[in-house]
Amino acid sequence: MAMIPAVNEPSVKEDPAFMHPKIDWRETQDAHIFKVDVPGLTKEEVKVEVEDGRILRISGERTPEKVGKHDKWHRVERSVGKFFRRFRLPENAKMDQVKATLESGVLTVIIPKEKKERKVKTIPVSS
Repeated sequence: MAMIPAVNEPSVKEDPAFMHPKIDWRETQDAHIFKVDVPGLTKEEVKVEVEDGRILRISGERTPEKVGKHDKWHRVERSVGKFFRRFRLPENAKMDQVKATLESGVLTVIIPKEKKERKVKTIPVSS
């Protein structure tokens, strides 16, 4: 299966203030399905957009926790900051029917596919 490259992917190496959520993209017979790990984020903190008719953009931001001036941190491992990921979708994606849900820290984006009927044309064989 040919992979369509992502578009303008930000890199954690480019900017440490960026989160880099893990994303799975799979294609079924009926749809393109994206699963994005965004634990702890609310639906108000994530955004799903369509750019230029063919590009899916998923973005959001996790803000740092408010801390008291006498708090002492022992370990900080969770990422904070903004993120965005962009994916160019193939022609068969129905970009006007994108749906997104957020449940248990996983954002699911479903883009239905156009169903194309195969047309078979018989070619006469001449002698």
